[in-house]
Amino acid sequence: VQLVESGGSMVQPGGSLRLFCAASGFNFNTYDMSWVRQAPGKGPEWVSTIKPGGDNTYYTDSVKGRFTISRDNAKNTLYLQMNSLKPEDTALYYCARKPTIWDIDQYDYRGQGTQVTVSS
Repeated sequence: VQLVESGGSMVQPGGSLRLFCAASGFNFNTYDMSWVRQAPGKGPEWVSTIKPGGDNTYYTDSVKGRFTISRDNAKNTLYLQMNSLKPEDTALYYCARKPTIWDIDQYDYRGQGTQVTVSS
């Protein structure tokens, strides 16, 4: 299993970023996929999950209405569109694989992460 994130950057408050996760080594279209983030000095925080077909998505309350998770099963790629970014969104963002029967905030593999910094 390999998960490689990209797209992180430094952005001003109110700005937007799109994160990418390239997946390989497993049947991508049979797993839930998630984004998890970890801010400096804090534990991991579940952000969002998408079901294999892309038709059902879930978000933590703090990002609802601002973030959109999506996937392209033909390209084995997961996305996270982040709008109206806030300083508290600053974190290392990880792409994670979640077996469909596991709880929403659980995962069995994650990538190395991509850094998102929101600052003026």
